[in-house]
Amino acid sequence: MNRKPAHTHTVPPSTPDLERMAEEALDTIPKALLAPVGNLLIQVEDFPDEETEREMELESPFDLLGLYRGVDMTRQSVADLRSGPDMIFLYRRPILDYWCETGEDLFAIVRHVLIHEIGHHFGFSDDDMERIESLE
Repeated sequence: MNRKPAHTHTVPPSTPDLERMAEEALDTIPKALLAPVGNLLIQVEDFPDEETEREMELESPFDLLGLYRGVDMTRQSVADLRSGPDMIFLYRRPILDYWCETGEDLFAIVRHVLIHEIGHHFGFSDDDMERIESLE
């Protein structure tokens, strides 16, 4: 059984802190979900860029906690030319804002966003992701 590391924060974590937390969170995600994941990179940025804001039709850059960028497994073909690895972007400031507003555990929030975005990689529904998230 994977155990969640204890995280107690009194000040907002820096970008490198959040990157380390995301790596720790990956270690707690069920191996069945991660086994088929190949070239998937995690990038932490403060906010989505302006192009992403327009594409996602965000009212505010705080509206997006994470984003999967790439071709999900349900739409990939062996004939596809890959321009690089698929990526999960974690947006630090919106995550921290959500953390402050809800009082939820920051590690749990980061893990939830990762599972949600990895789920998009496989074309899973929100219900599928909720079931995966409940596995330990």
